[in-house]
Amino acid sequence: MLTFIKLGGSLITDKRIEASFRQEPTARIAQEISRARQENPDLQLIVGHGSGSFGHFAAKQYQTIAGVHTREQWRGFAEVATVASELNYLVAREFSAAGVPVWRLQPSASAISRDGVLVSLALESPRQGLENGLVPLVYGDVALDEVRGGTIISTETIFFYMAKHLPVNRILLLGEVEGVMDSAGQVIPTITPANFAAIQQYLGGSAGTDVTGGMVTKVQDMLTLAKQVSGLTIRIMDGRQPGLLFETLLGKVEPGTLISG
Repeated sequence: MLTFIKLGGSLITDKRIEASFRQEPTARIAQEISRARQENPDLQLIVGHGSGSFGHFAAKQYQTIAGVHTREQWRGFAEVATVASELNYLVAREFSAAGVPVWRLQPSASAISRDGVLVSLALESPRQGLENGLVPLVYGDVALDEVRGGTIISTETIFFYMAKHLPVNRILLLGEVEGVMDSAGQVIPTITPANFAAIQQYLGGSAGTDVTGGMVTKVQDMLTLAKQVSGLTIRIMDGRQPGLLFETLLGKVEPGTLISG
């Protein structure tokens, strides 16, 4: 079973403070993944993470997502790539310490988008990594864009593209919430095309700076993906609760909000 795991930027950084890495939750999650792989050696994983307070501050300053044309904007483009990579290194260090053989894959090295839509990304590396027992590690990054010159690609955008070319069974999106909440603060158990319009009003942004749209964009993107990939299950779940990811990976619990097509 191939599972994509996304660590939200708000989970592994404080998005209100520039370049603030949260080591403790990252290390705990890495340890849970390591334990799950030990219990189920057939578990295949691709891990991705948001840029949080590393990439989003620089991206907002230069408005990189809107386009890259001037010399100053291209300098900003490069700065976003640098700080996003710095966070990726910190995440990889924690996973390696936990015994998870992550392979850092830089999306911007091959990504091409067209007016914000990812249309090309090298996939041979993650395929080879999975076949040889590695855990590919990707992250929100910059990308060349055929219309905008350059732009930002979120981890969800990368997962969206990968899911159409790799045999993924489930996607787990870990954040600082138990799931998608209704007006009473209760977790909405399931989101489908039939009820999305009714629950859309509950979807706010994310705490801190987020140039990629916050919760509403993430739910919309994942709902579209669930409709396009047969049999795919997607969960928005709490990354703060110790042991929850471990139990979810082994199929012992079904937490959070299920998104299905």
